[in-house]
Amino acid sequence: MKMMTRYVPIALLSLVLAACGGGGGGGEGGGSGKGRVYKIEPGPNATRDMIAASVSVGPKDVIEFGCGYFDFTSGLLLQNTEEITLRGCGKDKTVLSFRGSESAEGLLAINVRGLVVEDLTVLDSPGDAIKLKGVDHGTLRRVRTIWSGARKMANEDTITAENFAQKLNVACTAPPRTEGAASPDYTPSRSTGRYGIYPVESQNILVEESESIGASDAGIYVGQTNNAIIRKSRAAYNVMGFEIENVQGGEYDGNVAECNTGGFLIYDLDALTQYGDRSRMFNNISRNNNSYNFNSGGFVGNVPRGSGFITLAYDNIEVFNNEFSDNDTAGMIITTYQLVDPGLADKKIDGYSEGVHIHNNLFRNNGSRLPPPDLAKIISSGGSDVASALPMLIGLKNVASLGTYGGAHIAWDGLLDDLDRECPYPVDQNGQPVPKDARGKPIHTNEHPNPSCHYNAYKFDDGGERIKPEWFMCIHDNDMSADSTAYMNFHGAQGLELLDFVGNPGAETLLAVVAGLPGLRADKDISVHDCPTRYGKQLAPLAPVVIPRFVPSGNAAAVPTAEEIARLCGTAVSGTAINSAALDVNCPTLDQYHLFADAQDPRSLPNGGGVPYALNSKLFTDHAAKYRVVFLPSGEKAIYKSAEVDGVNAAIQFPVGTVIAKTFAFTDQTANTETAIETRLLIKRRGANGQVRWDGLPYIWETAADGKRVARLSLGGGQASASWDFNDVDSGAAVKGSTTSYAIPHANQCITCHANDDAEAGSAPIGPKVRHLNRPYRSESAMASGQALHPVFGVNQIQYWCNNGLMVGCPTDLGVDPSTQVATKLERVPVFNKPGDSGHPANSAADLESRVRAYLEINCQHCHNPRGAASNTGLYLDTVRAVDTSYGICKGVTAAGGTGTGGRDYDIHPGNAGNSVIPFRMGTNDVTARMPPIARSVTHDEAVALVEEWINTVVNESYPGAEACTGGGGGFLGGLLGSLLP
Repeated sequence: MKMMTRYVPIALLSLVLAACGGGGGGGEGGGSGKGRVYKIEPGPNATRDMIAASVSVGPKDVIEFGCGYFDFTSGLLLQNTEEITLRGCGKDKTVLSFRGSESAEGLLAINVRGLVVEDLTVLDSPGDAIKLKGVDHGTLRRVRTIWSGARKMANEDTITAENFAQKLNVACTAPPRTEGAASPDYTPSRSTGRYGIYPVESQNILVEESESIGASDAGIYVGQTNNAIIRKSRAAYNVMGFEIENVQGGEYDGNVAECNTGGFLIYDLDALTQYGDRSRMFNNISRNNNSYNFNSGGFVGNVPRGSGFITLAYDNIEVFNNEFSDNDTAGMIITTYQLVDPGLADKKIDGYSEGVHIHNNLFRNNGSRLPPPDLAKIISSGGSDVASALPMLIGLKNVASLGTYGGAHIAWDGLLDDLDRECPYPVDQNGQPVPKDARGKPIHTNEHPNPSCHYNAYKFDDGGERIKPEWFMCIHDNDMSADSTAYMNFHGAQGLELLDFVGNPGAETLLAVVAGLPGLRADKDISVHDCPTRYGKQLAPLAPVVIPRFVPSGNAAAVPTAEEIARLCGTAVSGTAINSAALDVNCPTLDQYHLFADAQDPRSLPNGGGVPYALNSKLFTDHAAKYRVVFLPSGEKAIYKSAEVDGVNAAIQFPVGTVIAKTFAFTDQTANTETAIETRLLIKRRGANGQVRWDGLPYIWETAADGKRVARLSLGGGQASASWDFNDVDSGAAVKGSTTSYAIPHANQCITCHANDDAEAGSAPIGPKVRHLNRPYRSESAMASGQALHPVFGVNQIQYWCNNGLMVGCPTDLGVDPSTQVATKLERVPVFNKPGDSGHPANSAADLESRVRAYLEINCQHCHNPRGAASNTGLYLDTVRAVDTSYGICKGVTAAGGTGTGGRDYDIHPGNAGNSVIPFRMGTNDVTARMPPIARSVTHDEAVALVEEWINTVVNESYPGAEACTGGGGGFLGGLLGSLLP
């Protein structure tokens, strides 16, 4: 029997939204096998309709975009659901433009099981085009991501509704080798988005028959993922065409990389969630990847143009039946961290590529147009511009060997590690050996402590000899034309110290000198890699990657009908009781829950025994004052949780039926007014299927026709104008300003910040942690309303909750200081803008660092932790860990693209805030770079100044990981050049 498709008219979505909260459920047909189809058409309501559909979809539902050109002002976000399909009517016919979007991503899916995106184009997203984070079984089929390129910035030749049919298909005839060079097909720009197709920290990913054009980082990327297949896809005019980062089990078949800076990159990046192993690359074409590098930071920013393939620090790669042709620097580059960045503070990563098996490939005309040595550029960068320095190094070694300046089909830096007999096997946080694979290599994750040394005994036999070919590489049976040097082991930077750069010699003089220096010569003998002949065996073929069949969880819960919602939300209550009967549904207006004594003022005393609370330091949200209240169900208690025992993400555990309300209001002390803009609720619910989750509900305040104030449910979010003029209650500073774009998040955006995979499902609370609540309660607004009269006012909040039966599991002795009402025996972070609140002398180095860390934790750590939305960055900003590489000290940037670094090298550069990314991203309003990305529309200048002061005056070379800054970002090569250059 044929199943009929159910279309959901967008006009009826208000009823659907009232039934679905925070992306949960699935509603009518969700999970039942029927499946709803949300049809979105081009036009002025497209953004509204898309957001409405995204917060309502459930299992087996489809969001279907019609044919034509869509002009969106927000990205599409899917969270915590399964079996969802997004589809258009063809990648040449359905174009989703995000050029005017306030969201960094075009399409973003987080923690989704079973996702299919097909038959559409994503155009001009500010940041990433299609990002999958924590997706299990994600399929991207017949999709294109594209940016209009450099010309779009001047509104010239932008891809539009009128011309997209002619401009989406971009050829590759003449890549621009230098910035500003004209290209007949496409002109790239560093102002474009970061990644085109971007699955990260996911598993069972398939990308097929897809395309990416113009990304300022990577066109098609798969990172920190298990089981990934990319096939029959194309990448052109990106910095890196295909980037495979820290992947375990990858397969890349039948793809084309052309006109990128580099074609294919398979490597491990340090300090991330996992390290990679096992990739098969076959039947691909990497040709003419000679566009200039238009990325401004991170590892990809150092990729030399003309690189057909690069591998770094990745084991077990089989590369066969591919074509590498017309790549200016080399067909393949095999290098190590010993050359490009030997000062890695991460001792878990193995910095060498081994088990590399290269056979039966075709090589034509690679390395024949190596960029000439640009000494002026290298000198101006202090030797750190690896994108220029590495080709120069290869060319100089070739001059010393053959008298000609050129590259090769295959170039290897020739660097291998020696056995470290003194380095013990690494252990976990409990002192137990970390897991190992069948070959004895440790299997590390970012949750393991950083060892003191790089353990490598598994590569050597009992006699201390390297086990070959397993921990070497095999190169045989390749078809290499004589138009280029077939192979060169250029021995890293060996011999470079013989050169004299004093006086900035011209290129001709330099090459003449090099030709007479035999110590610079490269080794051309490829027979050392002929494993069948040399060792009587070769590396065994790697097994194909298999993606198992998707199995639905069956956890979809029933959604209440509109009639049920009306009945429950209309329940009459009296006195100070709250409407607990309605807590399982999303009421259309806030007053229907009866949470506050004055239904028109969420700052009034709470009903139902609600308890106001405040945090030491708060998330900055355009200088809004915040009123927080927790409502516990009658007779229930919260459970005490601490970072030391329960982990850094552990918030106080609340019972089912808890409501947490947070109202955002803007204060004008000069006019003696304070206006509430929104109230967000977090409600802990148990569904009909028994699952417990927190649902996030945004309510927007407005003045009704009768003149009364009312807050209406707006799962689709919104935007408002706001102004403020007040004196800060902590610092006393005068604060004045305004915004026309205060953002009210939609329901799915709530989950972005509030979800960690070690927290309860849904939009779990962030702020109610012991270290944030260890203070006396006082409103953060100088114009506090009735909540100031609550008994908790002026009392240590943890002590109040423990002594009044609101929380169990409390320590027996809190050590509350009567004068400050601070519990001295409990964990605590200080008020960030109150010198001395840390307990250290005011404005001392320790006080400054403690207050900076408090601010970064409350504003950034909910994403920047090993289980958060930014876990893939390897930057973790809790106040519990040491300030080391994982906290950003000399940590290179991950996933920043052309604009995300501001041209800066490290997250935190000791003594140099001007070269540190964190204060840059805090201080910019560029949607592609600002942090946090959705919580603010103006910059918090006071906090930026505090962080810059800390970096410039407190952070120095004594911090763990600071040695990684040596060389200005160019590693050993950059450092050596820097020491030789004038």
